[in-house]
Amino acid sequence: MSAVLGEDLDARLRGAAMAWLDRRCTPDNPVVDREELLNFIFEGQRCPLIDNQLGIRKPRNLTAALSILTTYTSDGQRAPYEDALGDDGFLRYKYQGNPQHYTNKGLRAAYELRLPLIWFFGVRQGVYLPFYPVWIIADEPELSQVAVGVERGQLALAENASSLSPVERRYSQRVSKQRLHQPVFRQRVIHAYDESCAICHLRHTSLLDAAHIIPDSDDRGVPSVSNGLALCKIHHAAYDANIIGIHPSLTIEVRTDILQETDGPMLKHGIQEMDGTPLNLPRRRIDRPNKDAIEQRYAEFRAAG
Repeated sequence: MSAVLGEDLDARLRGAAMAWLDRRCTPDNPVVDREELLNFIFEGQRCPLIDNQLGIRKPRNLTAALSILTTYTSDGQRAPYEDALGDDGFLRYKYQGNPQHYTNKGLRAAYELRLPLIWFFGVRQGVYLPFYPVWIIADEPELSQVAVGVERGQLALAENASSLSPVERRYSQRVSKQRLHQPVFRQRVIHAYDESCAICHLRHTSLLDAAHIIPDSDDRGVPSVSNGLALCKIHHAAYDANIIGIHPSLTIEVRTDILQETDGPMLKHGIQEMDGTPLNLPRRRIDRPNKDAIEQRYAEFRAAG
């Protein structure tokens, strides 16, 4: 893109990239694949939004980095992505090798210039969930990393990061989880279940949730696919309310008093007729429901009944 020069090149490119993502990513299809990102066209010329080999994209004609990327790895091959969340509630992103590498300099430039970036987070091989705008809010060279803010409210907090109150830290942690961790968990779980409800097989992605088996409010509620179920919104609500439970044999159980009720077709066909049917499982064993989590959650369901 050597010919695409101008004093406002940086602003034009960032604006064009984010506007394209606004159009490209929809509730039914919020992810984008690697080839699309490598072949992004800006003002008539190919301008990749990610680096072909590195995690940080710093175009030659820009001073600062344009995007960062987290490669997809399955739950059995990686530490939980919460490890990137600091005690202050800000997410961290590691340098690309040598601190003086041009990509790391690009991250520091984005920090100094307060420029927005795009974070592409891998949810399966070659497929990414984009988060934007995000900002580099602190440089931590002694740890070979930068801190990343995913909401404008975190920019103000970063100015006094060393003296955040407990309330501010909790706010920052909640923002980071809601803006990045929860959407990543949702995409990974829904993909593992082939974009269908594990109970009724509904395939409208916009109507699917990633339900936790052990709630994320519980210390044992880890954000791994094996602690998740792809459920449509009605079955997610029924599962959380202990109207529906999942037996350790991975069959669906409807609470006895609900089976005895008489109501409309939703209750009859959507809930009562699910009793005794097998749970639809992911193809990969590593993604299937964790046995201990299912047993613990089933005990809570039985106690509620």
